[in-house]
Amino acid sequence: MDEAIVQTELKGHVTVLTMNRRPHNLMGPTLYRALLDEFDAAVKRGSRAILLRSGLRHFSAGAEVSLFPDRIARQGQALMDPLEVLRGFETLPIPIVVAVNGTCLGGGFEVALACDFSVVAESARIGSVEVALGLHPLLGGIQRQVMRAGPARAKELAMLGRRYDAATLERWGLINLVVPDDKLDEVALSVAQELAAGPTIAHAATKQLVRVAVNEGLAAADEAMFELQKPVWASQDLKRGLEAFDAAGPGTAIFEGN
Repeated sequence: MDEAIVQTELKGHVTVLTMNRRPHNLMGPTLYRALLDEFDAAVKRGSRAILLRSGLRHFSAGAEVSLFPDRIARQGQALMDPLEVLRGFETLPIPIVVAVNGTCLGGGFEVALACDFSVVAESARIGSVEVALGLHPLLGGIQRQVMRAGPARAKELAMLGRRYDAATLERWGLINLVVPDDKLDEVALSVAQELAAGPTIAHAATKQLVRVAVNEGLAAADEAMFELQKPVWASQDLKRGLEAFDAAGPGTAIFEGN
């Protein structure tokens, strides 16, 4: 039997997805589809967070460039709509934590940017290197770099095509947390478990509200806030949180994700 290109392991309420598309976890329709299918399966089985990682030496060497001649012939149209991929990450109702090791380039970097929380090994080297092919990021990387680090850094990343150390990108606000290499899996799983133990419906509303704020602006997010919060007010987790607060103070609630 062929080895699965995305391997699944359950750690309590966390679904751990390990990319194993040898040799370099090249990003394209095959890997994107496998990831989105596993995301849907995780939600259906009741997982409350996802940890995305690589089982190879590197996180990803970038895009599946062997598909580009066909894309040129199609005037740039991809075999899989990039918006479908981005929506699959950003509208998923549970948090996605990404653990980045080794080299993370091009499309791999864009996948990391589409996740909700990034934990990165201190030896990792990350960059938007598409310029070496006469391209620029194709999966929303430029826009997301603008939102996180500003237009000057986004232009630098896309136009110079350099590989950056993890500490630099953490300082610029492009990634969340840098950890020693030998602590990557431990810390990333710990973050995912912490998120999975939280109020899942509130986390989903947070993701939705952030998305509105980023895509439509502050005023639109303020207008959307009341409707997006309705499921939170109706949740059992809020009732548990209030009861625990009354009984023992803050930080004592045990949430069940409903």
